Amino acid sequence: MALYVRIDDSLIAVPRRGRPPRLADAELLTLAVAQALLNVRSEARWLRFVDRVLPGMFPYLPRQSGYNKRLRSALSLIKRFIRELAADTEFWTDTVWIADSTPVECARSRPTVKRSNLAGWAGYGYCASHSRFFWGLRLYLVCTPHGLPILWALADPKLDEREVLTAMLDRDADLIGQRRGILIIADKGFASREFEADLATRGIDLLRPARKREKPRPGQALLKPVRQLIESVNDTLKGQLDLEQHGGRTFEGVATRIAQRILALTAAIWHNNITGQPTTRSLLAYDH
Repeated sequence: MALYVRIDDSLIAVPRRGRPPRLADAELLTLAVAQALLNVRSEARWLRFVDRVLPGMFPYLPRQSGYNKRLRSALSLIKRFIRELAADTEFWTDTVWIADSTPVECARSRPTVKRSNLAGWAGYGYCASHSRFFWGLRLYLVCTPHGLPILWALADPKLDEREVLTAMLDRDADLIGQRRGILIIADKGFASREFEADLATRGIDLLRPARKREKPRPGQALLKPVRQLIESVNDTLKGQLDLEQHGGRTFEGVATRIAQRILALTAAIWHNNITGQPTTRSLLAYDH
């Protein structure tokens, strides 16, 4: 209810043009977040569940196809409220950021890959932490030590990690310009003199492990516990929010479902923060 009121109040400030939909945007996003938190992968089953368990709370519920179309058309709105909810927490101004990427598998069999509508977007990549190849996309996530998403992007796994992070920083140059003394903590994959020089021009320092035959870098002793935080965030997205069980068959479908899960994580952190919960990234209060 708190999430619905927060979104609805924000949308009232900017009136919608045209005929209002039967399912309001605030209702749509609330449904999307609840679906992700309750781990209901099937949209048809989710709508039946809502109709049975919460009768009357949503005056109108579309069918599965209508719900799916509304969600995909609301991708920009989902992105907007990921940012708005994040900015509404006390962690938003944190200048220590952790950057990492994680696989988002989209197909396994060769016939599925050949006929997938994701061709041209997805590709083959390698996940070192699980020692496996995959076909799909990579989710790049920049978050605070509390797990609050700051920046995120989906990219072909063949792309260089440094190029993707550079593009993310370029896209949100205004956000970067508002901060002073940003420290990005990343792994060895982001090692590069040119990349670090580019970060320096933006006023950003990079903390990463030293490569082989490289002298120990300042602050390296702090890396292990901090790096575990981003692994924990990825584990929350994959283990509790079913990141890789998204079911998307097009780039728009995958992007919407990934954004839906990031919005759910952000909403949980936002609500835990404003209600004074001791563990801000805990989803236990919302997953049943």
